[in-house]
Amino acid sequence: MDDFANIVDEFLVESHESLDELERNLFELVDAPGDPSRLASIFRAVHTIKGTAGFLAFPKLQRVSHVSENLLVPLRDGELNLSPEIAAGLLAVVDAIRDILAQVESSGGEGDADYEVLIARLESLRWSGDAAPGQLTTVSSEPFCTLPQTNVARLDSIAGVVSTDTAAPTTASKVEHPITVRRERLRPVAESTIRIDVDLLDKLMNLVGELVLTRNQIRRFCELSDTTSMVSASQRLNLITTELQESVIRTRMQPISNVWNKLPRVVRDLATACGKKIQVQMEGAETELDKTILEAIRDPLTHIVRNSVDHGIELAETRAANGKPPEGTICLRAYHENGQVNIEVIDDGGGINVKRVQQKAVDSGLVTQEQAASMTAKEIVNLILLPGFSTAECVTDISGRGVGMDVVKTNVERIGGSIEVDSVLGQGTTLHIKIPLTLAIIPALIVRAGSGKYAIPQASLRELIRLNGALGDQEVEYVCNAPVFRLRGNLLPLVCLDEVLELCPRRTRFDPTEITYIVVLQVDGRTFGLVVDSVTDTQEIVVKPLGRFIAGLGTYSGSTIMGDGSLALILDVAGIAQKNSILSERRNQSFAGISKRAETASAKAQDSLLIVDGGDGSCVAMKLSTVARLVEFDVSQIERTRHADVLQYRDRIVPIVWFNGHDLRRSIEADKQRISVVLFESGPCLIGLVVARVIDIVQRSQVDRDTDTLPGHFVVQGRVAQLVDIEEYLRTACPGAFELSSQSAADSMATLQLV
Repeated sequence: MDDFANIVDEFLVESHESLDELERNLFELVDAPGDPSRLASIFRAVHTIKGTAGFLAFPKLQRVSHVSENLLVPLRDGELNLSPEIAAGLLAVVDAIRDILAQVESSGGEGDADYEVLIARLESLRWSGDAAPGQLTTVSSEPFCTLPQTNVARLDSIAGVVSTDTAAPTTASKVEHPITVRRERLRPVAESTIRIDVDLLDKLMNLVGELVLTRNQIRRFCELSDTTSMVSASQRLNLITTELQESVIRTRMQPISNVWNKLPRVVRDLATACGKKIQVQMEGAETELDKTILEAIRDPLTHIVRNSVDHGIELAETRAANGKPPEGTICLRAYHENGQVNIEVIDDGGGINVKRVQQKAVDSGLVTQEQAASMTAKEIVNLILLPGFSTAECVTDISGRGVGMDVVKTNVERIGGSIEVDSVLGQGTTLHIKIPLTLAIIPALIVRAGSGKYAIPQASLRELIRLNGALGDQEVEYVCNAPVFRLRGNLLPLVCLDEVLELCPRRTRFDPTEITYIVVLQVDGRTFGLVVDSVTDTQEIVVKPLGRFIAGLGTYSGSTIMGDGSLALILDVAGIAQKNSILSERRNQSFAGISKRAETASAKAQDSLLIVDGGDGSCVAMKLSTVARLVEFDVSQIERTRHADVLQYRDRIVPIVWFNGHDLRRSIEADKQRISVVLFESGPCLIGLVVARVIDIVQRSQVDRDTDTLPGHFVVQGRVAQLVDIEEYLRTACPGAFELSSQSAADSMATLQLV
């Protein structure tokens, strides 16, 4: 009911504006009676009112407009000359329409007035003048509701003011209309709204943005001031600026129904062309977003819906054979969440065949066979967003040209949004779109990397992690040369901002003397951590466009001016994720992302072998899954106790065992070499095995052949290697090391608890 009332309100506003313009044109036609442009404008105004009145079920208004239109056609076409009588009749029409509109606004109905006398007058004027009746063009009649002539209207003066006798109400006025309850208003609807040029709104938004920047600068200065009055004025300025900003943003907000309302017609036409039956459902049509963003998603949404009709929904007979209703459904859903607008396009069609998409992507050269094999079903489904991808067997007017979905993805990402596809074969497909509410002023997290400040849009922010001191070095692990952090049992791939910006070389470990800040971000359904030097503040920033020289880098999405007047670049979270393999690459990708690589590497570690040199010419292999990590130390770091040689590693005392005993120890110490240590962890115990050098890590499948004569030996890379159980070897070679390591771990834990 509210949606219908809003439509009627919009109709009332537009109709009053049209009538004002119509009156002006009528009076100006006195000086230029044959002006075709003004006559055409008058005709369009009446024609629009007539059409909308029919749609909204106002038959009296529709009939008056229709008869007026019949009079205007010969005037517009030059078959009838404008006379004072005709002008007076048309002005009487304006007054009659205003009277009906006032009744609609106040009561929801068309009132009790009867306009048959006016209608008869217009019909008479239509056949008057210089033209013969046979020369006049007649507008094709439309069905109307016949109104009983119980009232007699009187026309006063040349303006044709309509007044009515106090007679019984007509039968038509008794008909219940969908608008039964009107909202209380302080002023008429035509006076409560005003139309503003979009360019003027854009300029106003820019000025508010500059005001926000100035507000931020003044707040910054006041933080350094002890003057109470200055701080108070700053707080007042902050409050007013925030309210003004919100008000201006609201002036640009429009319901998504402005875009959605055209989609049922698109679905109907395409469904008819495809021989399908499809209905459209809408949820959250009142969800509002910025006009600029609304215009940006119009074409992407249209293309998605066209794809759902063509590829998603099956033919009626196919649906019936699969136990589905013959009529398919496309549901459009929108809602606000976490400062963003979520849009979903859901169809109950046949879904996406994962194997078919996978094979098509390989055949098209978008991914290799190995890459496709390592991808999850969801990653494969999202390959439809890659450029040039299409499963259509032939080109039609609807689809199959290999362009479209990648353009949809590009257009959505251009406004700071993301798109993701979910599908279940036989049940349907859902496209999730996340877009910001507005592009001009956004909340952001301010971080530092090197000497520069950078802004991260909060729409992508999930949480912040602070690792004190050595914890950063201890908790961050490296899998396939990529840093990861175990967050609540899940591997979180890490990207170092200073490395992305090429401010420092790629690190192999984190400085145990520094605090590690991890900004957990999410984009396209993937989560990763961005390591920054520090987190400064959160504030609303004004987005400024980038110059063409750095716009294409893929690292930045804009710029802003900070409170101290300095420039800060806004990070493109999706671009950073793409460049660092967090998101699927279009070609030559090794894996879908670091997280995927970590999971795959963890699984492969169960079947991987660490090959080391024993120091006496022997080649030794051990299962990589039993190895905690590989580290190197200087010989000078070795310390001796009564029980064993030890190393200090991450606040723990780690006993070490020399492979092949003292021979290896003497050989290494004589040459002053760095030592390679294989760390083994069992419960609280952490023990190091010193080897001459690490040769390689290989898969079990890379073993050339097993040997029949020596059990536990095999040939790898042309050398005979012995498979060693590292825990059994350590317990045999130095049983006291486990006891020492366990005690060291307990002492370390006690120290942490005391701290």
